[in-house]
Amino acid sequence: MNGVKNYIEELKWRGMLHDVMPGTEEELLKGMARGYIGFDPTASSLGVGNLVQVMTLLHFQKCGHKPIALVGGATGMVGDPSGKSQERNLLSEEELRYNQHCQQKQLEKFLDFNCGENAAEIVNNYDWFKEFSFLDFIRDVGKHISVNYMMAKDSVKNRLENGMSFTEFSYQLVQGYDFYFLWKNRQIMVQMGGSDQWGNIVTGTELIRRMAGGQAYAITTPLIKKADGTKFGKTEGGNIWLDAERTSPYKFYQFWLNASDSDVANYIRIFSLKGREEIEALEVEHAKDPGKRVLQKELAHEITVRVHSEQDFDMAVKASNILFGKSTDEDLKSLDANTLLEIFDGVPQGNISKTEIESGISIADILVRSAFLPSNGEARRALQEGSISVNKNKADAGRMVGQEDLLNGNIILLQRGKKNYYLVKVG
Repeated sequence: MNGVKNYIEELKWRGMLHDVMPGTEEELLKGMARGYIGFDPTASSLGVGNLVQVMTLLHFQKCGHKPIALVGGATGMVGDPSGKSQERNLLSEEELRYNQHCQQKQLEKFLDFNCGENAAEIVNNYDWFKEFSFLDFIRDVGKHISVNYMMAKDSVKNRLENGMSFTEFSYQLVQGYDFYFLWKNRQIMVQMGGSDQWGNIVTGTELIRRMAGGQAYAITTPLIKKADGTKFGKTEGGNIWLDAERTSPYKFYQFWLNASDSDVANYIRIFSLKGREEIEALEVEHAKDPGKRVLQKELAHEITVRVHSEQDFDMAVKASNILFGKSTDEDLKSLDANTLLEIFDGVPQGNISKTEIESGISIADILVRSAFLPSNGEARRALQEGSISVNKNKADAGRMVGQEDLLNGNIILLQRGKKNYYLVKVG
């Protein structure tokens, strides 16, 4: 194998192989191959749904091959109809350039761009389409693929009932030309993608065959769905993004930590860089006591550190522990305001004025004035039974609350018992 690991076998045991064109494996075993995956720059951040393809490239590189990420500055102007039920909104060139820049920064956290011969590269198809006129395209490229061929693709057939613009209909030709251009000019032999991209990828291999008599190959990965049938990468709050401004490290960590046992058994193989023996050992350990959530914790740790940082992971763990009573007031004080509010999202909230805090207020008064408890009598009873805490510290009836108790300058966390939380906003 000339020092190159068998990439197809790697994908198989990880559950990441959906389809492969005949001859692909033999081509990969000749030595270092060049392969690419396209990323759609219609958002300024990649989401965890994109991570499947990022990991596909990462495993490709770790097996000794050269990965190329194509950020579609040109195809992003057209919009891929695959898997879509309606036409997309089209973005300006300026928006696409900004999104491309942001996504490139995220890809650099995964792929090695400085490892010599098989260092990763990023290309933008706008670079070869910007000078390609429409007439030249339909003459030099369009004549090689029949309308009947294009109509037979699922991405087209599934949209015929509701209608499809010529813009989206032409997408598979544009993507197909990408493959031809990269094959001809960058010696790229393999295109990879999700199973919904098979038709677009094969159009590329057909163009290579018909325009130049060449041979190229295709690999697709399964589309991941959660065990309950819902779409992977989405929660009730929307997409899980890699950008910390869109999805905080805490919520990102929680997404993986809260994966069901049936889902995490799939995720650990796809999204972890651990080897087969280590993953199988973790699976055995997890099966002995699923309540310990060994797989969830291992995966949440690894992927949060890779996407964000060890510091962000530590913050997320501290934040998670707060809800389960395993934390201190120091942990609370170490959290930033956004994380603190996210932890207690949905928890009842009340308000008191800043002047009351500045002059100091008794715990009994703050319980009532913030509307946590309904009356002075209820406040006295709660304090006598010792069930009230301020910022995770038990409070007695003589406790005064002042500015030194403010978290991030404007929040106080009250608690009755183990699970009855209340946020007081000051100001």
